[in-house]
Amino acid sequence: AGQLIRLAKQLQKESREGKLAAMKRTQGRLNEALGSLGETVANAVQAWPFQDGEEEQYLKDGYSTELRRIASERLDMHERDDRLICPPSVVRILPGERAVRIDKKKVSSIRPSYLVDVLLENQKKPDRHQSGAFLESLYAVYSVIVREDNTDRLVRTAGRVVPLETIYRLFTSLPGSHREYDRTDFARDLYILETKGPERTKRGAAISFPSSTGTRRSTGVFSFVGPDGRDVQYYGLRFTEGD
Repeated sequence: AGQLIRLAKQLQKESREGKLAAMKRTQGRLNEALGSLGETVANAVQAWPFQDGEEEQYLKDGYSTELRRIASERLDMHERDDRLICPPSVVRILPGERAVRIDKKKVSSIRPSYLVDVLLENQKKPDRHQSGAFLESLYAVYSVIVREDNTDRLVRTAGRVVPLETIYRLFTSLPGSHREYDRTDFARDLYILETKGPERTKRGAAISFPSSTGTRRSTGVFSFVGPDGRDVQYYGLRFTEGD
């Protein structure tokens, strides 16, 4: 294409100057360049191996494996619940949209090597998760659940353990919100809050995630994967009121 443009400009210049012999030669070269460009375009179109339906099927069946293979050379990536976890990022494959979603951002550039670069950059960026605001939201929902006798006083001392399933259900009560903020997103935010804090709300209530027999069940458990590949599971939380 670049050659075609250069020859067209050259022909234009020769025409303005009236260089008849040069024009004749350039016309021939221009015609050859046009034919070469057409052949190159045809080869490029034919070289793509997938039909429309096959593209979507590949993204459903084979893309995850290829992405993990490429990623294994440079970073740790783990697959859980049809999600690819590369802390702190969660990757969802969107076959129908020919795209992926990294956390809340839709990305249409899906070459595996490119995505690995994006994920590596995400790991280098300062933590942007608003853990403080997330903690306050957890506390607000927890307060409603454990409030006694419709008074404004929470259960004191070691507060009641509330299943995270209940809290997540209230978090995503608006229609469609569970698609924008799914269980893996919730588990990631819990993991970041537990490992990086803060540990207390503005009112001084301390959060904890007590171990429970519930974590041995598959229902009601929120799972994430740490940077070391270790599975982390959450079943319930408790706020302990300050003095």
